[in-house]
This record gives sequence, structure tokens and C-alpha cells, in this order.
Amino acid sequence: MDISVIAYLGLLVAVAALRLLELRISKQHQREMLGRGASRVEEPRFRWMVVLHTAVLIGSAVEVVFLHRPFLPVLGTSMLIIFLAANVVRWWVIRTLGEHWNVQIVDSTRLGVVTSGPFRFVRHPNYAAVFAEMIALPLIHTAWITAIVGTVAHAIVLKMRLSTEERVLFANPDYRAAMSGKPRFLPGLF
Repeated sequence: MDISVIAYLGLLVAVAALRLLELRISKQHQREMLGRGASRVEEPRFRWMVVLHTAVLIGSAVEVVFLHRPFLPVLGTSMLIIFLAANVVRWWVIRTLGEHWNVQIVDSTRLGVVTSGPFRFVRHPNYAAVFAEMIALPLIHTAWITAIVGTVAHAIVLKMRLSTEERVLFANPDYRAAMSGKPRFLPGLF
């Protein structure tokens, strides 16, 4: 097996381990928020997000190994930079939100509305970062089928999730006042 394939598979394993760590952090934050009066929102589509993220990791590995996708240095390097930048934004979001951050929808707005960090610019910086990551990660080693299918599936799942999440968030007048004039994903767009 080529060294680039081994390195790429190592990256995918690292991302999977990071996702498991994030789930652990999320569970801890949920317990803390629920103890302080937040309420968990029923979200039947959450499992599809988990399936999608898992499928992108597995699909990327399968495509690279079994379809013998080449490592193209220019594409791989540029996608790795995008992937790393997306993760910097994601961890900035996690740090900024503190105990408000978790992977499921929890109505924590009565505990305060976060408007600092990346939330000064957009309402959903984490989703923008994850979207970039979902495109870039497969393309680091030219897994273009996974990148296309994963991106389309992610857009569909995200659209459904956002309708639920924004209904909960905008029900809070403080959130509505602080965030209604901000774009969803990217400053100056949408």
C-alpha cells in the first residue's frame, strides 16, 4: 500500500477518533445544560447526520483503497489546508459556545445567547465549517465520488436540521434580536 494511502487512512482514523471525543464532550454539555434548565429538542433526523458523517469517512477509505484513487499533490495540499481551516473554525465555535455546544439540538437560549467569537459574523459558523470539511476531506486523496455524494447528502440533511434548529432559536426574543440580521453561514453571503 502506498505511503499516501496509509497516511490518508491514518487521517480518517484520527477524524473518527475526534468525532468520538466530540460526542463525549457533547453529552457532558447536554447534562450540564439540562441541569440548568435547558430542554432537549426531539430531533429524529440526528441519526442521519451520524450516518452521513460515518459514511463519508468509510466511503473515503473505500474509494481510495478499492478504486485506487491517486494522491494529487496540488489538490491534496489545497484540500488539506481547507480541512485544517475548517477544523480551526469548528474548534473556535466549540470554545466560544462553551457548555452551549453540543451535537444535538438543545434549547439553551434561556441560559444566554452567544454572540461572540465567530457568532459576531454569522449564525451557524459550525455548519459552514463542517460543510467545507465534508467536501475537503474526501478530496485530500481524490475520493471525488464520496465528496460529491457526501456534499449533496449533507446539504439535504442540513436543510432539514436547520428548519428545526432555527425554529427553536428564533422562538427566543433575545436570539431573534441578536442574530436575525446576520447571515446563516458566510459573512456577506446568504
